[in-house]
Formats: sequence, C-alpha cells, structure tokens
Amino acid sequence: MNWDDAYANAPYIPGADDYPERWSTLARAFRAKMRKKGKVETSISYGDSKRQALDMFLPDTEPKGLVIFVHGGYWLKFHRTFWSHLAAGPLARGWVVAMPSYDLCPDVRIAEITQQIARAVDKAATLVHGPIILTGHSAGGHLVARMGTESMLPDNVTARIRHIVPISPVSDLRPLLNLTMNEDFKLDMAAAEAESPALMPAPNIPVTVWVGAEERPVFLDQARWLAEAWDAKHIVDPGLNHFNVIEGLMQASCPLTKALFN
Repeated sequence: MNWDDAYANAPYIPGADDYPERWSTLARAFRAKMRKKGKVETSISYGDSKRQALDMFLPDTEPKGLVIFVHGGYWLKFHRTFWSHLAAGPLARGWVVAMPSYDLCPDVRIAEITQQIARAVDKAATLVHGPIILTGHSAGGHLVARMGTESMLPDNVTARIRHIVPISPVSDLRPLLNLTMNEDFKLDMAAAEAESPALMPAPNIPVTVWVGAEERPVFLDQARWLAEAWDAKHIVDPGLNHFNVIEGLMQASCPLTKALFN
C-alpha cells in the first residue's frame, strides 16, 4: 500500500488547488462584515505563542451557547483566519462561535497541540455562558475528539459540553507512522496510541462522526473506526469530499449545521 497516496486528498479532488484561496477570500469578507457590525473579537490570546489565539464571532441575538470549531491541515498548516465564514450557520442559530489556531508540527508535537486546544476551549468557556458544542475538521476532528477523552478538560467545562462533532477526523494515528509526513509529526507507536481517540474509552457526551461519501477510503475508515469505538452516530454525507464536506457550516439550514444542535 502506498500510504502517502492513501492519505493524500488534493490529488483526488477536482480544483483542489483553488480551495485555499477561496477559503481565505470568503473568510476575510466574513470577518469584514462582522467587524462592521461590531460582532467579532479577534486574536484573543489563550497561550504563550502568537498562534495560540482565537477569534470569537457573536450572534445578533442573546447567545444560546458556544460552538468551537477547530481547523484541520494535518497539524502542519492553515490558521483560524482561513475558516471564519464557517461560523455563519451556527451564528444564524444564535450561538457564539470561537475559532482557535494553534502551533504546528514540526515546531511542536501533536500531543502539545492537543494540550493547546484544551487551553483554548477552557479560555473560550470563560468568555461565554451556557452549553458548549465542539466541532472540527480532519486534524481538527481529531483534536475535538480528544477533548472528550478522560481528564482533557476541567470538570466544570466538560459538564457544559452538549455535543462533539468530529468531521472527517483522524481517529487512529498509528497508520500515520507510515507517512512521509511523520518526519514532521515525529510520532512513534507509543505517541500515536496515546493520541488516538479511537483507542480510548468513549466520553459520556453525545458524539456524531461526520464524513463525506466521496472522501478517500482511509478517511471513511478513520470516521468509521471512531464511530464504532465510541458507539457514536455516524453520518456519511452524500456527494461530498474532504474539502467541501465542511461547507454546510455556512448555512443554518444545512444538515451538518443542524446536526450540531441535535
């Protein structure tokens, strides 16, 4: 098996090279609109480095609670500012949306990124009252799943989490040992096992695992492994690939957005 090819998304997605610029353009326009309305707070620090910060988008009405979206990029790339537009759907339903960025491999290990996201969730929770919903895509799906595992968050924060929705998550990191990218991850078997939600006990929190039907077979496997390990709801979204599976979050009425609040 060619492991690098198996975990490569872009070569199998039409127009893949255009997505990052489109995401960035949509996100920039969305932030400008929210800034004009006075409904965004940017670069809220939660840690020591510049990347350890989050943006928070505020609804027009009294907030019902907090949605936290954690971006993907194989723990190697991207930034919260690529994804601001994905706040639109939850915002329209009356929820605050927080989007953290985090330090990247190889500057830090995946285990440290997990700890950073725990601090980001804790920070956001101090700023917004009410229930919390966690969602994230790809590597971000891994990170929000990890937030549901034992002792990751303070008890008072865990008690507020109503739902975790990993989207196209990497749930078992052991196959990543076979990738060229592991030169940057620096995983060994012990580290991979310690960061694999699918190998951990299920949280006492509702979980829905979401994945696009047109994703690479390994990502369909990764989603299924987590759903089976945690006896979680498992949604395979027809016609969607690893890049466009998250676009439903832009609309309040799309199934993915609605699923956050089920």
